[in-house]
Amino acid sequence: MSMETTAWTQLHSVMNAQTETRPFARATLRRIGAFARPHRTRIAQFVVLGVATALLAVATPILAGHVVDAIVTGDDEGTVVRLALLIALIAVAEAALGILGRRLSATLGEGLILDLRTAVFDHVQRMPVAFFTRTRTGALVSRLNNDVIGAQRAFSNTLSGVVSNLVTLLLTLAVMLTLSWQITLLALALLPVFVIPARRMGSRMARMQREAAALNAAMGTRMTERFSAPGATLVKLFGRPEQESEEFAARARRVADIGVRTATAQSVFITALTLVSALALALVYGLGGWFALRGTLEPGAVVSLALLLTRLYAPLTSLAGARVEVMSALVSFERVFEVLDLKPLIEEKEDAREVGDGPVAVEFDDVRFGYPSADKVSLASLEEVASLDTRGGEEVLKGISFRAEPGRTVALVGSSGAGKSTIAQLLPRLYDVDAGAVRVGEQDIRDLTAQSLRETIGMVTQDGHLFHDTVRANLLLARPAATEDDLWDALRRSRLDELVRSLPDGLDTVVGERGYRLSGGERQRMTIARLLLARQRVVILDEATAHLDNTSEAAVQEALTEALEGRTAIVIAHRLSTIRAADQILVVEAGQIVERGTHDELLAVGGRYAELHRTQFEERDSAKVSTDIDQKDTKPDSIIATI
Repeated sequence: MSMETTAWTQLHSVMNAQTETRPFARATLRRIGAFARPHRTRIAQFVVLGVATALLAVATPILAGHVVDAIVTGDDEGTVVRLALLIALIAVAEAALGILGRRLSATLGEGLILDLRTAVFDHVQRMPVAFFTRTRTGALVSRLNNDVIGAQRAFSNTLSGVVSNLVTLLLTLAVMLTLSWQITLLALALLPVFVIPARRMGSRMARMQREAAALNAAMGTRMTERFSAPGATLVKLFGRPEQESEEFAARARRVADIGVRTATAQSVFITALTLVSALALALVYGLGGWFALRGTLEPGAVVSLALLLTRLYAPLTSLAGARVEVMSALVSFERVFEVLDLKPLIEEKEDAREVGDGPVAVEFDDVRFGYPSADKVSLASLEEVASLDTRGGEEVLKGISFRAEPGRTVALVGSSGAGKSTIAQLLPRLYDVDAGAVRVGEQDIRDLTAQSLRETIGMVTQDGHLFHDTVRANLLLARPAATEDDLWDALRRSRLDELVRSLPDGLDTVVGERGYRLSGGERQRMTIARLLLARQRVVILDEATAHLDNTSEAAVQEALTEALEGRTAIVIAHRLSTIRAADQILVVEAGQIVERGTHDELLAVGGRYAELHRTQFEERDSAKVSTDIDQKDTKPDSIIATI
């Protein structure tokens, strides 16, 4: 490795290393060892390969010196040819070991990345919904990408580098001291000139790089917000394109300025260190030549010392920066372990059972619940805040009890924030109750397997979320083994088959991010089709028609009637007209059921339900009058007459 290459490598390591240098617990190292244990054979092979490469690296300069001595002493041609062939064989062996080492490095590093990413991904999937409502998605994705890759460097780069560089350094020093201890000590005296600028310049450039990264992240966030469908619509309606462009250009200019300063600093640094290496070589040739002319040093030894000098500075500078690289890797490991140490609030019992066959009843028995505080479900670093919000734990549900018989519909109504959606989230066990019990098929859901619950309970939320994928993929999420006929049957029953047939690629048409290429009513019917395909026996409708116009609502209602047939249903609705036919209506206020009965019974009582009903239909009638006025003749003379 040339000195210029070594300078670039050292500079890159310092620039990209983490700056945190706090001590690490032995438990962290033990956990790293646990992840490394399955790869111990490859790690051993990697270390042996590094030692072999180091031996070959030192052998070439020595042989080159022997060639020079053979030429100077007038040795026979055969000796020179044999030495040259041996140098060629070593070069081939070095190349082969380099390729093999790179393959082992890649296999080891990628294997570790696979293990860490899989562990983090599987663990995150087990986290409660509260974790995802608090966490910034970008920060979480960074743990699966940047931090995992940072941890991987500890094995693929740092480990092999420390071993091979240490062996190379010891061998090189031993040989150089044997050849000329005076020249060796003078060469070592120049080392601070080589290392110290790398550290100082690297720290300075690291600051510039972090500033550029922060600016790039800000630009990325801004682009993500502005380029999403809702964000672009908002900017077009209320934004100022010129100001948006100026603000973006200002950040981009700062990044460009930092790029120029970084490139200039790099050039000065590398040029200076290349000059130092040239001066060091001049010292070796000058002092070595003087010793050779005086007969105290062989000419070949001078050449060997010059070649070995390049092999000396490379491992020395790399080992000088090894601590920074190790600390950087350990920080990455700790950030990964930080996520893995978050305990999921929902745990499946080892002896969990399946839900029985046939129609099932749903029962809430004196259920009490409060949302967990942030410290139980999140990390400050994932929320990108200085400290976690300590609020939480206040009781949201206060003794909820009701029963939905098999095949019957129970509707929940009440003010916003009364606890209706919380009840809906407890049934599929998105959260666990604090007291009481939720039962499905006469069994506490905490005693049932998660897979069994997913196969039994289906839910349609008000946002109708879809993935940026095809219609087919979004439907198969519910039942991967579904046939083509099953898909079309679900689409027909959800009143979507004609629409899908009219799409450019039919079932293989991509619906866009969050399904934004479809209308609100179409997205809702798509989620209903998914529900029909899953064939779940319990259905939760959480305000599935809350944000739809009358036409879309009518289409969705038709699909919902199909979806609810023969199923036990829990329905939450803002529009009371959608739940008139429910077998039982529960009025929820402040986390308690204050009224229960059928539509007619509750109207007859004249309580909270009757008040909600009266208020809503007065608003509807008022809206209808406004619409009728808008639709009247609005010619100028009519307006004047009205005035």
